[in-house]
Amino acid sequence: MPETPDTPDATSAPTPSPAPGAAPSPNEPPVLTAGILARATAGGALMGLANLVPGISGGTMLLATGIYTRFVTAIAELSTLRLSRHAIFVMVSVIAAAGLAILLLAGPIKTLVVEHRWVMYSLFIGLTLGGVPIVWRLIGGMTRGAWVGAAAGLVAMAALAMVQAAGADDAIVREGFIFMVLAGIAGAGAMILPGLSGGYLLLLLGVYVPILAAVDALRQAATAGDTAAMLTPATTVLLPVGIGIVLGVVVVSNALRWLLRRFAKPTLGVLLGLLLGAVAGLWPFQAGIEPQPGDTLRGQKVVISEGGVLHLQPSGRELRPEQYPTRFFTPAPGQVAGAVGLILLGCATTTLIGRLGRNRASR
Repeated sequence: MPETPDTPDATSAPTPSPAPGAAPSPNEPPVLTAGILARATAGGALMGLANLVPGISGGTMLLATGIYTRFVTAIAELSTLRLSRHAIFVMVSVIAAAGLAILLLAGPIKTLVVEHRWVMYSLFIGLTLGGVPIVWRLIGGMTRGAWVGAAAGLVAMAALAMVQAAGADDAIVREGFIFMVLAGIAGAGAMILPGLSGGYLLLLLGVYVPILAAVDALRQAATAGDTAAMLTPATTVLLPVGIGIVLGVVVVSNALRWLLRRFAKPTLGVLLGLLLGAVAGLWPFQAGIEPQPGDTLRGQKVVISEGGVLHLQPSGRELRPEQYPTRFFTPAPGQVAGAVGLILLGCATTTLIGRLGRNRASR
């Protein structure tokens, strides 16, 4: 990114007061106030909600609440083992609030995506397109490097969408400890960048709904006091995803910071291309199709038990509706009109959130 201009001499102009939520000066100890903790808690809750809804950037929500710079600074300090009181309280406030929001809202959002997929996907498209102006402003003028990066991101996302549309990825096993760790890394890397949605990357990887289902299953088991039922979603999904999120926040964020310092415009160009190409993978008119006994899904055979419940063999796992493969369908005129309206609504929502964040940053 461009270098910050030199600060004017102290004798030529009075020192301005720091803006609310601004990053503390490197020459002054950071001040921890109730207002900062309140903004950190509100920003964390909004970030958790954003990560449940593909298309809304968690970083944008932190920017809108005026805590983004402090949060990124806290990550940098804690990742280099500089354990300041300010950094610890900001991180704990943001993460705790985000985790609570995800725990409470994962179930309802998962149900909406599974049962009303075209409605939610239409909204996701609008939310994603609304993030394009945010990244465009961050670039601050397209260069050849930015155009090349944008083209690379666009081609990569379009190719992924073509693979999904052809059904060639149905055989990919989107489970297992290592895959879930990688999913957590990808989601966390996008989570802290304004304009890029971590939830959308999880959706493309095919683990968005399974993660929501695991969070909801953990909540239900905890409410019922069933410790044994809590172990399965916690150990098979949430633990590896959590490890990936920690690695992503620490490693990917520092790597992206390095790239943005040395190759700012090409890196932001790639992000712009990813956003534009993301729409290709969110074609709304698709629905989950219940597989038939004898079909092969993710390398396993679909069988039906005596009670009429579908299972995968040889793993023996029950096949739930959120795991059904999706196929495209021809929409009715009313569905097309509804999709257009939802896209416009989502785009307007993200645009307004981004404008709030930009106004906060300018102040």
